[in-house]
Amino acid sequence: MDTVLITGANRGIGLAFARQYAADGWRVIATCRQPEAAADLAAIAGQVEVHPLDVTDEEQIAALAAGLVGTGLDILVNNAGINLPNRAMDGPTMADWNRLLAVNVTAPMLVTRALLPNLLAGRQKKAVFISSRMGSIGGNTSGGSHAYRASKAGLNAAAHSLALDCSPQGLLVVALHPGWVRTDMGGERADLTADDSVAGMRQVVDSLTPAMSGGFYNHDGAEIPW
Repeated sequence: MDTVLITGANRGIGLAFARQYAADGWRVIATCRQPEAAADLAAIAGQVEVHPLDVTDEEQIAALAAGLVGTGLDILVNNAGINLPNRAMDGPTMADWNRLLAVNVTAPMLVTRALLPNLLAGRQKKAVFISSRMGSIGGNTSGGSHAYRASKAGLNAAAHSLALDCSPQGLLVVALHPGWVRTDMGGERADLTADDSVAGMRQVVDSLTPAMSGGFYNHDGAEIPW
């Protein structure tokens, strides 16, 4: 049985990943900050286990890794992320910037580092980072959202470096743009449902090759400029 670990799995894109993988017979290790409040996650049928994880808490990351010693992970989906409600140029404070960078850049890298032995023990050995087209410098023609853009550009850079570093060990790494998705973050006017977005991203992950590793792709498989 293949195994996937998903961060931020209690809602939106993370919840859709958990539902789809569970429906396909995978073992799903789902994490979120408050498992006791994750009713939708608890209701998923299949082999789903829920673990507490605040991705910015190094002790919780270490505890999760300690509890999974000897467990191979085929896919790690670093999904947990945040945005700022105030997108104005003069809006984000120092604390806002630090929070965005901690959750969107530092946390997924520390989670991946802690679970790297598990990934290398898995059959597929794939680390997935949910990024955003807003992290594309080459594709930025509108400006704005400085802190969020910087956090996703930073995530892309870190993921690309991880791919280069771990290529000899067979790890495949990809940064994915899920599209504009109807979630709490994306809003009701967004183009895609979470299920449609995740179905597309899963196809990209399924077809991931060493030549693609370290790349930045849209949910439909199109490459996105850095």
